[in-house]
Amino acid sequence: MNVDVFGRPMELDAARIDASEDDIRGQIAEYAAGQRRAFDLAVDCPEGFTGDVMAAMRDIPYGETRTYGDLAAALDTAPVAVGSACGTNPVPLVVPCHRVVGRDSLGGYSAGDGTALKERLLALEGAPRVEDDSGRRREQSTS
Repeated sequence: MNVDVFGRPMELDAARIDASEDDIRGQIAEYAAGQRRAFDLAVDCPEGFTGDVMAAMRDIPYGETRTYGDLAAALDTAPVAVGSACGTNPVPLVVPCHRVVGRDSLGGYSAGDGTALKERLLALEGAPRVEDDSGRRREQSTS
């Protein structure tokens, strides 16, 4: 299903969420308006590694970030593998892959319009920001 986030379409696999499309859209609209910090939606995570990464992403609190390396260390794997799993998250935003960033960069985002949307979501949540060695601004890991 397509949902609207800040005027941009985002694709979600609604079959993985145990709720009506109206409820999903309503909670996403509340989140985008700053009225919701957590989704009250049951998500059916895939089996295996992607599901493990999704579970770790769900544990990242609103307004905080973790690096791909942070999740990789917790899951005893490589940051690149975590990044690949984040990129296949079937329910972005509901399972907050936008809260996973690179050590020295924002990292990627496969939903909506990519990193511009990721940056806007993190700004909405008030995630801390720092500058990397090149002087570019990026999200700060708070772990």
